Amino acid sequence: MKDIFEVIKETPELLVINKPSGLLTMPARGELAKEKHLVGLLHQRFGTVFVTHRLDRDASGLIIFARTAEAHRYYSGLFETRAVEKTYLVAAEGRVAEDRGEIDKPLKERGSGRVSVTFDGKPSLTKYSVIERLKSATVLEVSIVTGRRHQIRVHLYSIGHPVVGDKLYGDAAKQARYPRMMLHSWKLKLKDMSGKMMSFEVYPPADFMGVLKVL
Repeated sequence: MKDIFEVIKETPELLVINKPSGLLTMPARGELAKEKHLVGLLHQRFGTVFVTHRLDRDASGLIIFARTAEAHRYYSGLFETRAVEKTYLVAAEGRVAEDRGEIDKPLKERGSGRVSVTFDGKPSLTKYSVIERLKSATVLEVSIVTGRRHQIRVHLYSIGHPVVGDKLYGDAAKQARYPRMMLHSWKLKLKDMSGKMMSFEVYPPADFMGVLKVL
């Protein structure tokens, strides 16, 4: 049986995975409790793995898992201290006017699972630049300085340009027309445990490119 994920790099200390849209990173609760998740699939193939950061269920692209407790401490620390360069490819609703910009707004998690911009939230900074303007959307290269839950999604929603296909923050009826959320973890750059710089890049999958053609 063919794996539904792609292994980009495998070493004794880490796994770099290309995750498809629609697959949970970790086990979920409630109505999603019985759904497949990437951690479980990796356990079956590689044995114990440790989560170092997250990627939303409906996003695709690069995600890193540690394979030892020591590696888990190291790579989790990199993500927590912002020592990882994370770049995403995003299709945002509408025409983003500025060729580049920053969204510096504090974010706070709500009990509902949503995240919102609020004065007493955690400092959060998102940077973006326009790659292409389509008829009804703008393709952006987005980098996040902080790694808050739903950060890109909430920040773009807060400036009137929700991520295409995002049913949680965009107009649910309108977003339901799209088969996936247009958020892809494109590039990661970080140092391994020996101090050597590593760079990874995966182009968006066919389901992402298919949606671009109709925007």
